[in-house]
Formats: sequence, structure tokens, C-alpha cells
Amino acid sequence: MEEKYNHEYGANQIQVLEGLEAVRKRPGMYIGSVSARGLHHLVYEIVDNSVDESLAGYCTKIQVKIEPGNVISVEDNGRGIPVDVHAKTHISAAETVYTVLHAGGKFGGDSGYKVSGGLHGVGASVVNALSEWTEVTIQRDGGIYQMKFERGKTVESLKRIGDSDKTGTKVRFLADSQIFETTEYTYEVLQNRLREMAFLTKGLYIS
Repeated sequence: MEEKYNHEYGANQIQVLEGLEAVRKRPGMYIGSVSARGLHHLVYEIVDNSVDESLAGYCTKIQVKIEPGNVISVEDNGRGIPVDVHAKTHISAAETVYTVLHAGGKFGGDSGYKVSGGLHGVGASVVNALSEWTEVTIQRDGGIYQMKFERGKTVESLKRIGDSDKTGTKVRFLADSQIFETTEYTYEVLQNRLREMAFLTKGLYIS
């Protein structure tokens, strides 16, 4: 059995380097472009977070959906983003990950991951900043937690909405039509990329 890296994955593993600034003004710096290519990149960034959970030895399944109205849903059965309060930001670690640029568990040392892909702690907050709205639901520590954002700003802070003996994270978002040239996804483009991700990640099923 492969060794799992750093069993401890809580608020202390979420490191904050700087605040979230200028993403909406200069999105190309973070996702390359505001064309269809950049649009699809949003999906890859969220999926990359789930893939990192798989590489760490905790996630075996990721489900990606294009819902009506071009809403994207990405759900995994990983550990779930930490929900405890972060010592530096004084808000939940989960909210920190989605509202602070360069906040995440992927910066080495005492981080939550040995290896990782994507934008290394930028991805979640950038997707949030470039979305009309984002909804994150987390199952962890015996509970179900949810938070909501609009164009990168918190409209509903993390709150417990139920109980669960499962773990995982579900992210739903609607790309901002004020930012992107198109918000229409191409199924084949996503399918090909996700197939590559699954092929390259041992023990991971992506649907």
C-alpha cells in the first residue's frame, strides 16, 4: 500500500501568502485568456484540486457535470477542505482557500500534499473570482458544510447544514459572462482532458 503524505490536514496546513487582488482585472495572468480555452481552464483547476487528493492517497472518484445553464459541478470523495478557523485569516480554512490568492495546502514543508498540480493554491480563488457565483459543499468531521460566493466575494460564510459520515468536496460555479467571451463548454474538450487526468492518476475514476 502506498504511503499517505502528512495525515494531518487541517487549518494549519493551509498557508496564506498574500491577498486576492486584480484577478478580475487581469484574468489572463492567471488562466491564460478569457476565450473558450480560459473558460475550460476553470474546470481543470477545480478538478486538479480533487486529483491532488487522489495523489495524496485519499480520493478515488471525481464526478464532473455540465448542468443546465452552463453551471459546472465537480464532486470528489476526498478528505474535504478543512473547515476549522485559520489562525492568520480568522475565517474558516475553506473560505480562506476560496477568497485569498495563494492560500492552499500545496506549498511544501508542512503542507497537506507531497505532490500537486494546477495553480498550486491559486486555482480555487481564481475560479471563484471569475465566476458569477460559486457554491462549495464540504463533507468532513461528521458534518455537511456549505458556503456561497458572488464574483469572489463571500455572500454566505461557511456554515454547518447537516450531518454526514462521508467525506468530500462538491464545487458548483457559473463562469462570469462579464469576463469570458463565451460561457458555453464543449463536452468533447472536457472529456478528452479528464480522460487524460484519469489515465495518468493511478486508482482514480473520473466520470
